[in-house]
Amino acid sequence: MTFAMVFPGQGSQFSGMAKAFAAHPQVAEALAEASDAVSVDLRAMAMGEDSAGDLNLTENTQPAMLAMDVGVFRAFSAQAKNAIPAVMAGHSLGEYAALVCAEAVDFSDAVRLARFRGQAMARATPPGTGAISAVIGMQPDAVDDLCADLRDNGEKVWAANYNSPMQVVIAGEAESVSRAADALKERGAKKIAPLPMSAPSHCPLMSPAADELAALLRETEFRAPAVPILHNRTADECDFAGDIPQLLLEQITSPVRWIETVRALSDRAGRILECGPGKALTGLGKRIAPEAEHSALCDSESVADLAEALSS
Repeated sequence: MTFAMVFPGQGSQFSGMAKAFAAHPQVAEALAEASDAVSVDLRAMAMGEDSAGDLNLTENTQPAMLAMDVGVFRAFSAQAKNAIPAVMAGHSLGEYAALVCAEAVDFSDAVRLARFRGQAMARATPPGTGAISAVIGMQPDAVDDLCADLRDNGEKVWAANYNSPMQVVIAGEAESVSRAADALKERGAKKIAPLPMSAPSHCPLMSPAADELAALLRETEFRAPAVPILHNRTADECDFAGDIPQLLLEQITSPVRWIETVRALSDRAGRILECGPGKALTGLGKRIAPEAEHSALCDSESVADLAEALSS
């Protein structure tokens, strides 16, 4: 069966996430390689051996999650030698993993970009000044309209991720996000869930981070992907490798168009595999494109089982 591959980003991390892949050395190897690239012990964080909270600092989360995604992809590819995705996409930071796995950028370069991206995002909004929350049970247009109304009254809050037909993530200044949460509940949102992220990504508050990242992106070599990638900024392919840095730059301040992305993936592939810790994207995918089969490579057992199934 033709399949697509999706890569989770920040928010899917958890302490000890690497332990679930103990049977596949490729994961530990990717974490060690990434640790060397940025001189930070990402392996210890992913194994749950770090100080409490270190993994959830965005400057650590981003390279650690990138390494996990790439390591799981390498583990799957080693077993499913003839199974190649027809198309890829990554959610937010996961787009960097997609680029690595599609051979569009070197792993070590991507890890350094992810680390710097996280640092720049943290500098853009000092701790406590920004917030990001998931809005459950309300359609994207309704969330957009309310955020626009609030901005007309001086608030700084935006839709940051269009995750599913009934889940939108909002981001902005902490007080504005709090007021938006209250207003959304009044208009019928079933739940507002604050997310474990230390920076309000994918909104204009990240403009300083984009300015910082621009120079490093220009210095990084990108190649045409060996497998098509649908980008967060456009929910479409990029035909020219030279345009990838700009897409990654705009991604920081623009919403993730995940609903459109998953529907486009479903049009191209009958099965969508989530490659990395957890099953968050699998759950979203089932709501967005129920006609496709959705599976998660979330531990050693699922890697082995799905590699066997897709190799036959």
